[in-house]
Amino acid sequence: MTDTRQIDGVTDAAAARAAAARLAARHGVPALERARLAATLGARLRQCLAEGGTWRLTLGVRGADSGGGALHAVLEPSPDASSAREGTRWETTVPLPAADRPGGTGTGDSDSDSDSDSDSDSDSDSDMVPGDDPAALSQALMSADADTALVLDRLAEQEALVAFHRDELHQTNQGVLALHAELDAAGRAQREAFAAERRARNEAENARRRLTFLADASAVLNTSLNHGEIVRRLPELLVPRYAAEVGIWLFDEEDDPHHPMTRPAATVRAARTGRPQYAADHPGGLRGVDDLPPSVLHPDRPLLCVPLLTHRAPLGVLTLSPPGERWDPDDAVMLIELTRRAGIAIDNARRFEHNRDIAETLQRALLTELPTTPGLSLAARYLPATHGMNIGGDWYDAFHRPDGSLITVIGDVTGHGLHAAVMMSQLRTALRAYAVDDGSPGLLLTRLHKFLHRLQPNLYATAVIARFHPDESTLTWAAAGHPPPVLRLPDGRVRTLDAKPGAMLGIPLEQEIADHTEQVAPGSTLTLYTDGLVERRAEGIDPGIERLSAALGSFGPAELDTDLEGAADRILKPLLSDSERDDDVCLLLCHLQG
Repeated sequence: MTDTRQIDGVTDAAAARAAAARLAARHGVPALERARLAATLGARLRQCLAEGGTWRLTLGVRGADSGGGALHAVLEPSPDASSAREGTRWETTVPLPAADRPGGTGTGDSDSDSDSDSDSDSDSDSDMVPGDDPAALSQALMSADADTALVLDRLAEQEALVAFHRDELHQTNQGVLALHAELDAAGRAQREAFAAERRARNEAENARRRLTFLADASAVLNTSLNHGEIVRRLPELLVPRYAAEVGIWLFDEEDDPHHPMTRPAATVRAARTGRPQYAADHPGGLRGVDDLPPSVLHPDRPLLCVPLLTHRAPLGVLTLSPPGERWDPDDAVMLIELTRRAGIAIDNARRFEHNRDIAETLQRALLTELPTTPGLSLAARYLPATHGMNIGGDWYDAFHRPDGSLITVIGDVTGHGLHAAVMMSQLRTALRAYAVDDGSPGLLLTRLHKFLHRLQPNLYATAVIARFHPDESTLTWAAAGHPPPVLRLPDGRVRTLDAKPGAMLGIPLEQEIADHTEQVAPGSTLTLYTDGLVERRAEGIDPGIERLSAALGSFGPAELDTDLEGAADRILKPLLSDSERDDDVCLLLCHLQG
């Protein structure tokens, strides 16, 4: 079915536009598509009227009976018009709904109508809009307005839908912005937490480093009992990690020419007040430290002056300059604590040195010269321990009795230090007093046992006493808890005198210490010693006694007669080569001339 129209003016154009709209409505084209077709065709018709001439509009429906047809419109210049121009032909196609039936009545002759070129077909009359019929045009215009109203309603629905989605999008955007704000706040909080954790970790590591250094430095200072070594090692510990320069002022070394006499005012103030002082051109902000102006002697660098305090009185002042521009406050606190510990270490070392000097003086006074006896040579050695007080309770003695006999003794008081040396002196004096009366070595030790138990119930001692008589060829000896004497015979054989000894002197036990007698011939050598010579922590005392016996047996027949002093040195050397020297060593050789 086709409809062809000649268009010479605006009335024909309006009728043609209305016919296209009615045809589309008749075939069920939706209002939106009808309005789009009418608007497009109207715009094209206005363009044709503007160009002028006669135009022909052909409308038709194709394939409507197959359920998928289309409305086809062609606008072109009229063939018989003189104003026809090439290239201005326009056409469009609008798909029909799949269930389309013309007029909604389901007539089945649409194919025959679409193939017919006749303008007089009865079905097409209903779509024809006469150009000179105002009522028909008005009706067509009203139909177009109805389509436009439908389009406007659809547009209003779409606008409402767009507004709804715009509100949803706005709310979503607000939620996204809020979420971003929360995420940003969470991110900032997490970054701040990480930063705080790093700071805490760094502070903990710095605190651990300071405590480790303080513990190590304190151990270094307290292991030495020489105050000069402590003063020397203190700058080595601090430079360059915690100080650029270190100065130590000890009050009792004012007369030392190696120490400067001019000192910063902060150092003098620290000595007078006993408080740490900080001299600089800026406040130090250090806890427990007084701020002072910069030093005139050192105006270009800060000074931290800390007194070396003890429980009695200040010993001096430690003056430090920082490794950089200034100290970290925590480092300064650590330095003040280290200075306090250094003062205590120096004070302890000085007190130890004082006591050691007294003990050594007492020991030298007690270790008197050995007596001279015809036919009997004596040689003695005393070596203090290399650790601690260097003084102990080991002693030896030899003296004549009124009957002409010679008493030799070697002993060891438990413990070390001044107290042990004093007790050793008392035992030595008591033994000499007891020996004035006639008494055997066992009886003398029994008396010493009672004396020590009553005088010092918590102090013990060991001893060996041997008696030589010029008119007799016998040796009488007795031991109380002491290592056994070793006897070298003239032929070079060595015996250990291991007869049953008494218990230690001073223990809470009543005892009578027995005497033992040995036949000795000229050329014999009796060796008395303390456990520091033969005892080792890892192996006990027996291997040491065996080494001592071997050393005695290694001498020739004449060596002990001619050089007993040298023999004593040659005995000590191999026996002390593996010793840690943590105990005193005492040796007494008694040689009968051959």
